[in-house]
Amino acid sequence: MKLDRSTFIRPLRAALVPLMAALVLAGCATAVPEAPSVQAPAQFKEQAAAPAEGQWTRARPAEAQPRGEWWRAFNDPVLDALVARADSANNSIQAAAARLAEARSLVRSADANRAPQLGLGAGASRQRGLDRNQSTQPSTLISAGLDFSYELDLFGRLSKASDAARLDAESREGLLQSTRLLVQAETAQTYLALRAIDDERQLVRETVEAYRDTLRLTQQRHQAGDIAELDVARVETEMASTESDALTLDRRRAELEHALAVLTGEAASSFEMKTERWTTALPVIPAGVPATVLTRRPDVSAAQKSVLAAQSRVGVAQTAWFPNISLTGGAGYASSELGDLFKWSARSWGIGALLSLPLLDGGRREAGVQGANAQLDGALAGYREQVLTAFRDVEDQLSSLRILEAQSEVQGKAVASATRATQLSDTRYRNGYISQLDLLDARRSELRNRRQALQVRSAQYQATVGLIRALGGGWTAGDAVAQAAPAAQVAAR
Repeated sequence: MKLDRSTFIRPLRAALVPLMAALVLAGCATAVPEAPSVQAPAQFKEQAAAPAEGQWTRARPAEAQPRGEWWRAFNDPVLDALVARADSANNSIQAAAARLAEARSLVRSADANRAPQLGLGAGASRQRGLDRNQSTQPSTLISAGLDFSYELDLFGRLSKASDAARLDAESREGLLQSTRLLVQAETAQTYLALRAIDDERQLVRETVEAYRDTLRLTQQRHQAGDIAELDVARVETEMASTESDALTLDRRRAELEHALAVLTGEAASSFEMKTERWTTALPVIPAGVPATVLTRRPDVSAAQKSVLAAQSRVGVAQTAWFPNISLTGGAGYASSELGDLFKWSARSWGIGALLSLPLLDGGRREAGVQGANAQLDGALAGYREQVLTAFRDVEDQLSSLRILEAQSEVQGKAVASATRATQLSDTRYRNGYISQLDLLDARRSELRNRRQALQVRSAQYQATVGLIRALGGGWTAGDAVAQAAPAAQVAAR
């Protein structure tokens, strides 16, 4: 019988082609995930529009640095204590920490699948007619031993699953930092809003007292017959309306106080904030360059880790096309009598290798790859959206601070003019040179401008905290208070 070369070549080629295809796909499946890149602008638009050269300083990336206690830049011991209470007792932070712990447990579970598995087993059975000799007598089999198994990770399925779980845990860690920063910022903003309300309440109540003095003078002049009862009614109306505004501020303060209680993890019924003078400093926060936002913001970092985890899961889905190879083994004792179980003659052992490769699965593996790719596309879109949101947040707060600075200066001039007009109107009214309506208009204008000035000042503090949150925090107090000004100086300006 004559054999030619093609007799051996064709079967060998038929066997090697699928193997080569599998190796090529394996190389694609085990590619190292790459972090997504985003083109950051050279500078923030509001930095270019800043009126003062060098107002914003460049800050170094702080992704690997511990998050600083940025709230200390406001130089307010009460705020420091509130943030510390929120850090330790806020329920949102605790829930995020629990999700991080859960993600880390999944990492340990995924790593455990890559390790050898060893177990202890024992069993007893009684049977008849199942042996080779088809015995009609019942027989007993008692066994005890160790079982061993290990899956060979030839195509990287288990390592990819571990990488995905680890990246998920890192993403959860970033979300925990983001939640902590959010709670800190909300605590600071709520506290500063409450202090602004306290000052506004004090201003409104002082105005009520001024109306009472005017009412007493008006009543005296009415009793003397100098003016009509209509003038008395006008002053009473203004005083009652202003008292109503004061009660509205009381209600708003109570709501802010209750919000602080929730943020610090306490019951609103037992939480109380005393009314104190607003002496909080207003720091100037370094904005840095746009690229540093991508390294400092924990939510951006979390979104990036989610993209990398999705890339790893694409590799896991692709390895479903390759065979699973496992090594198995067992050693122990087997005997028909319990007393003979651990005799040397009753020893038994066995080793084996298992290979499994689905041939027809109805498109399940292809659907798994498509689903993993769809999740990757969604993660990439979410990452890009998070980056754009980060840049927008910074631009919003920078523009707010720039406009509020100019508004504060203009509003300060309006307050000074309104105060002088009230003083002149009060003197002229007491001397009978102007009518009561002129005095009431002057007082109403002064109150409106003073309240507006307080609201602008409060908005500056809110925007400053918002900028810190938009930039991802990450400063110590000394880095941010180089140009800080006490609240009294801000109000004076």
